[in-house]
Amino acid sequence: MSIEVLMTTISNVIEAKYTPSEIEGKWVEKWSKEKLYEVTEDSQKPKSYVLIEFPYPSGDRLHVGHARSYSCLDAVARLRRMKGMNVLYPMGWDAFGLPAENYAIKTGVHPSVTTKQNIDHAKKQAMAWGLSFDWTREVNTTDPDYYRWTQWIFIKLFEKGLAYKEEITVNWCPSCKTNLANEEVVDGKCERCGAETERRKQAQWLLRITAYADRLLEDLNTVNFREDIAAQQINWIGKKAGINIRYKVQGARFKNQEIEVFTTRPDTNFGATFVVLAPEHDLVAQVAKTSVKVRNYVKTALDKSERERQMEGKKKTGVFLGLYAINDLTGDQMPIYVSDFVLSGFGTGAVVGVPGHDVRDFEFAQAMKLPIRRVVVGNDGDTTEITKIEQVQEEEGIMVNSGFLDGLDIHEATVRVMDYMEEKGLGKRASSYHLRDWIFSRQHYWGEPIPMVHCSKCGWVPVPEEQLPVKLPQVEKYQPSGTGQSPLATISEWVNTTCPACGGKATRETDTMPNWAGSSWYFLRYCDPLNNKVLGDKEKLAYWLPVDWYNGGMEHTTLHLLYSRFWHKFLYDLGIVPTAEPYARRTSHGVVLGPDGKKMSKSKGNVINPDEVVSKYGADTLRMYEMFIGPFEQSVAWSWESVEGVFRFMKRVWTLITSQETNMVTQSSGEAVRRLHALNKKIENDLEGMKFNTAVAAMMEFLNWWTDHKSELGKAEIEKFVLLLAPMAPFISEELYQRLRGPSDKFSSVHTQSWPKYEVEFERDQEVTMVVQVDGRVRAKITTKASAERTEIEKLALEQENVKKYLDGKKYRVVFVPGKVVSFIVE
Repeated sequence: MSIEVLMTTISNVIEAKYTPSEIEGKWVEKWSKEKLYEVTEDSQKPKSYVLIEFPYPSGDRLHVGHARSYSCLDAVARLRRMKGMNVLYPMGWDAFGLPAENYAIKTGVHPSVTTKQNIDHAKKQAMAWGLSFDWTREVNTTDPDYYRWTQWIFIKLFEKGLAYKEEITVNWCPSCKTNLANEEVVDGKCERCGAETERRKQAQWLLRITAYADRLLEDLNTVNFREDIAAQQINWIGKKAGINIRYKVQGARFKNQEIEVFTTRPDTNFGATFVVLAPEHDLVAQVAKTSVKVRNYVKTALDKSERERQMEGKKKTGVFLGLYAINDLTGDQMPIYVSDFVLSGFGTGAVVGVPGHDVRDFEFAQAMKLPIRRVVVGNDGDTTEITKIEQVQEEEGIMVNSGFLDGLDIHEATVRVMDYMEEKGLGKRASSYHLRDWIFSRQHYWGEPIPMVHCSKCGWVPVPEEQLPVKLPQVEKYQPSGTGQSPLATISEWVNTTCPACGGKATRETDTMPNWAGSSWYFLRYCDPLNNKVLGDKEKLAYWLPVDWYNGGMEHTTLHLLYSRFWHKFLYDLGIVPTAEPYARRTSHGVVLGPDGKKMSKSKGNVINPDEVVSKYGADTLRMYEMFIGPFEQSVAWSWESVEGVFRFMKRVWTLITSQETNMVTQSSGEAVRRLHALNKKIENDLEGMKFNTAVAAMMEFLNWWTDHKSELGKAEIEKFVLLLAPMAPFISEELYQRLRGPSDKFSSVHTQSWPKYEVEFERDQEVTMVVQVDGRVRAKITTKASAERTEIEKLALEQENVKKYLDGKKYRVVFVPGKVVSFIVE
């Protein structure tokens, strides 16, 4: 071998080596310098607003779960840009609230310091991953120029009567040392830290989200939310149609009082034998003033969490109040009890007991030795006395022992008795909701100050708009006090102020907003992030809204989604935003589990650091693997073996293209063109359809064919392959595209090229090979035009000798998969 040939061979080997660290950094810098992903309003282009949930900077880095969501949606954003759309794909930081504060407490470093450090690190990660965010629109909820408008929205809510302060029973987290919204308590535990919550009375700011309950439900019909996501919204709002029945109270001191009870089953009211009130009910409070027994029971009940009070199988307890309610249908006197299983926040805080047809009521009646009446005969035909819980019938049946309702189906009876009660003035049709007003104040430091001042003369007065933002003061001791007040309460020079209304002495509100506040409108600020005159320019908001595709975790499809939809509707009513709904489409991704199939945690030693993946394999491999790992909406376990497989794919792409740079055929074969055309359609459809894993699989499948047919792919088709790869693997695609394009004075990125156009007619003219099966076994293969009619293809399949012999004289049905399979199943 001559020295020239040897040097050429060595040069080719060096050229073929794929080293991500040598190419990825330079393209991050180049794209930033070229302002490749910055976007402005352009009426000549169709817009596409793609949004991911901005992260809490509550850890020292973004994790592989972030990488999954961000990379997949980034591929969509890149695809849509190449398709000629004006794409807004922004990024910011949900930096106020408990997650960031708890991290600061854990590290012993002030949250203002840890938050900045964590944001700086996370931003470097996002850029290193090749995420095509428009960084000129970056927002940070702790920036006073941002939370000025969060405070402005709160003031508007107050002015419209939708923000109010009231002493209520709240959920207290002894670990986080703050009150929680009802939505932040899951099975009696703090959603953030998992500690068992307690109940205590405290004055709180609340937002009247219940005023929007019906619209939050009805407008789900106008958006494209994944079915399970919409179901979470529907279930949390929990609307139930029923009737409020009024029962007169009998008792010397309470003659003119009534108890209002909401029920969805008034048909069973002939079987009502008692009434139970929540410990928080006003009538209970009146009786407790003169009854030690009632007072002690209430105190014990209120010390319990709602979870404890509602636990299934828990022994029912209660105290008789010495009062009776009159059942106007029967004329009976029903004893009135207080019991902890009734919650004040649901319905009216009162329950009418029908023990024969409600399991909970049956358990209470047995515990209190109260009568149990049958008024419904179920499908089992049992008419005997109800003495066992198995006999309690709730869902179906025919009315008995119920006067004018006898013989009616329970559903027909429900309508009949409602009509009767409304006609007689005994009740009124109503709806009840699981949703309760949003407990908004928090007793911690790291949050937006609530812009309200209390004056002994004027009451609560909002801070004038020209004085916004009310800045969060710097404090040394930021840890929650546990006293029910935030650390801000100790800063007398900040707390003491003057009343904006009368000029007298006043004090600032020292509670802060929850971490949900800044995230309830951040997607609006992306549209006009630097505006210091209004929340957002109306023309810009009208151009970008609604968000076309919003993706985030399932853990936020109840709280954040509900709260942000509420704020958006409120701003719509004010004429600030142009749409009634903020998001046209909402999807969610599954959790990335550790290699052991368990949730990642440092204690388990199964945490995957994405920085280490990028360092060893490159960002493109991280991105492609996160797409390939499994169906996007499903939780999946990390696999290092699969990461290696994706890396091998990247190396093969690199080697295959760089090795042909100087010896590339000019004309592709018809088969190569057809296969690439099919890949074109597959990638586009799969990315838009959230089938990211099958898009990557299709690329791999094509590469396998290409490896065996190197001479069949010309330069034009190789460039097209690189364009198809670009949304998913932006770095290697840019590098290879520039090599294929050759030296040029003007930079033209692969990501600004037009997406290859899929021609339907091209595919229709192509021939396809289809498998013919009989009872699941392959009996023949046929070749036909892709555009051929089904009847024509089935006829051709039946003409095959090896198919005929299995079907002659038999009845069968046909399963037809276009372009792939004709399957005959003998009956």
